[in-house]
Amino acid sequence: MNTIVRFAPSPTGNIHVGNARLALLNWLFAKSNDGKFILRFDDTDTQRSKERFVEGIKRDLSWLGIQWDSELRQSAEMDSYEIVSEKLKSSGLIYPCYETSEELEFKRKRLRAQRKPPIYDRSALLLSESDHKEFEKKGLRPHWRFKLRNKDISWFDLVRGETIYNTANISDPVVIREDGSYLYLLPSVVDDLNCGITHIIRGEDHITNSAVQVEMMQSIMPQRTLTFAHIPLVTGLEGELLSKRTGSLSLEDLRKENIEPLVLMNFLSKMGSSDSIIPEININSIIDQFDLNKISRASPKFNFSELIGLNSKTLQKFSFSQVSSRLIELGADKILVNKKGEAFWHAIRGNIDKFEEAIKWWKICFNKMKTPGLESSLNRFAEDCLPEEPWSEQTWSFWTSKISELTNLKGRSLFLPLRIALTGLEKGPELKVLLPLIGRQEVHRRINAKKE
Repeated sequence: MNTIVRFAPSPTGNIHVGNARLALLNWLFAKSNDGKFILRFDDTDTQRSKERFVEGIKRDLSWLGIQWDSELRQSAEMDSYEIVSEKLKSSGLIYPCYETSEELEFKRKRLRAQRKPPIYDRSALLLSESDHKEFEKKGLRPHWRFKLRNKDISWFDLVRGETIYNTANISDPVVIREDGSYLYLLPSVVDDLNCGITHIIRGEDHITNSAVQVEMMQSIMPQRTLTFAHIPLVTGLEGELLSKRTGSLSLEDLRKENIEPLVLMNFLSKMGSSDSIIPEININSIIDQFDLNKISRASPKFNFSELIGLNSKTLQKFSFSQVSSRLIELGADKILVNKKGEAFWHAIRGNIDKFEEAIKWWKICFNKMKTPGLESSLNRFAEDCLPEEPWSEQTWSFWTSKISELTNLKGRSLFLPLRIALTGLEKGPELKVLLPLIGRQEVHRRINAKKE
């Protein structure tokens, strides 16, 4: 059987790193098993579902590097849900209820006061035909519940191992509202069956839903079985749950922070697993290393500082061919990129946390810039000792040695004034590699800036 998985967000907000991690794990599982990945929008909540969130989710997933084999919207599948729900109604597995929300809350409060679990009492099953007609005369429309079997539901979970949940611990779930609209559970089951989903990989907060949905699947298509994997949820550093409604660590925010998508993919695929989070420079390597068996039962904490560190380490491993076109997009001169770009990239890649910082060093190396220059006491010697071109990485050592002989300045007392005069900064790449890029004419102009 071909592996088919799905990621099923509700388009009611931007996806955060927790959602993205689940999408990624599904996609990696499909890729590593030569399977298919379906993107399904659970948009039955017509009030909160928005097209802008649909487009935002697709944009975020594409940016991260996830491609889907097909796309589905629940709002276009209503006929399928109607057919199944009518069959379940006729068999008594979906039954009508007329309690108002206030009446249900009163029942729950009373059960809690008696120190009993607030589970629906199934009183609607005792209604007679005349009772139903009486409610209809009053203009009341029913909501519909799925009748659970109140027994142990078990499955072997690819992350949690043998898992058992007794559906007697929960109320018969409402599957259809009074207005005829569907809640999450039944459409999800129908879609999973219709799409031939083989594996459901989702958050561990869905374990109860999984037990309910197994019962539904068995009622609709008894011969079908699915494999589950319930993933521990990502939390913030303080253990707080992430929420797309509050915009917690959204992918949109991480894009604005200029995080490399490949770095985020690598980070999310390995966090909470037995794999060390080390830099990767291509997607295939991430796919090859992926294995659900490596995922821990503990909830991983999302550490933004650690992500930034990985971003920096990964940039250091990027080859010039991986970044040349991006330098041009940032504003670097195309001809100069082709001529000196590789030497430039090797010089500065160890000194940036985010790729966009490269353009700052490009301007330092190749543009005329204003710097503090050198004090007159040092300027004269630096100018007199400045070698003629051509320059190489040995030029810096030759130049500073000559200056040191004449001034007796050494170490930081010599190098720091020169660095500031040449770059305007106190820190940065080795000057031995920057000097040939800046060139003699510009170096001469910068050290004499105080004379201008």
